[in-house]
Amino acid sequence: MSSLDWNREGLIWPHRDASEFITIGGARWHVQRMAPKNKRDGPPLLLLHGTGASVHSWRDLMPLLAKSNEVIAIDLPRHAFTTGHNAYAMGLPAMAGEVAGLLKHLDITPAAIIGHSAGAALALQLGLAHGFTGPIVGLNSALRPFPGPFAQIFPAVAKALFINPLVPRIFASTVDLTGGAGRFLWRSTHSRISAEGLACYRTLLKHPGHAGGALAMMANWDLPGLRDRMGSVANPVLMVHGESDPAIPLSWAREAQGWMPNAQLEVLAGLGHLAHEEAPDKVAALISAFLAERV
Repeated sequence: MSSLDWNREGLIWPHRDASEFITIGGARWHVQRMAPKNKRDGPPLLLLHGTGASVHSWRDLMPLLAKSNEVIAIDLPRHAFTTGHNAYAMGLPAMAGEVAGLLKHLDITPAAIIGHSAGAALALQLGLAHGFTGPIVGLNSALRPFPGPFAQIFPAVAKALFINPLVPRIFASTVDLTGGAGRFLWRSTHSRISAEGLACYRTLLKHPGHAGGALAMMANWDLPGLRDRMGSVANPVLMVHGESDPAIPLSWAREAQGWMPNAQLEVLAGLGHLAHEEAPDKVAALISAFLAERV
């Protein structure tokens, strides 16, 4: 399945001048880097987007954090402009290993990791399995497995959809038929974002390669396995959660906070699943205050 073309679809991507492509083995990573006054001498922060997104989701938050830190954002395997990863190595442990390998290749040790949605689970896995001991910030964190039999049914359904090569194409082709990317995002996130952000999401949602990557991630994600180890998370954790998130209810976030020995929760009233895109100033202030005492 073809990937997005940086010289075609990528022409609308925010902060193109901050992008670089890193080849490791058969994989080609899309990475964006920013730093204070164009110098990479601030404590490095790693940004991990959620399922189905890309580095574009950090377009407004990243420059705010880069006022005082080097900031590295990556497109996760088989998402947007990162290509070449094995479709069946998209589980949580495997993906954490891929990210750890990229960091080693770049000779970067993050001072903190900030993850949105599934990116928060990935950050915790990097702590549990790859020795990351710094602070973790989870934005609308996707940490809670579906209850009861849904924990097994949902990944099974996603896997069944993923292994059918027609499904990503069918999904991508129906985005406009179901009201467009804006309506799709509102139904699934209850977030209202900028036209620039919507244009990027529309490009991603309509591309079969990216849709296939998102399905592969959902099909192989092991949140029950992570849940079993959550009590061993030694990192200081800040959870920031949009009050109106329909994808991950606030009650789920409160429950997940209680699983970790050193976690705190901040709630953003009136915001949805993409709270960091709706109110980047508020989110940046919370992150900066949390990291000021720990980085």
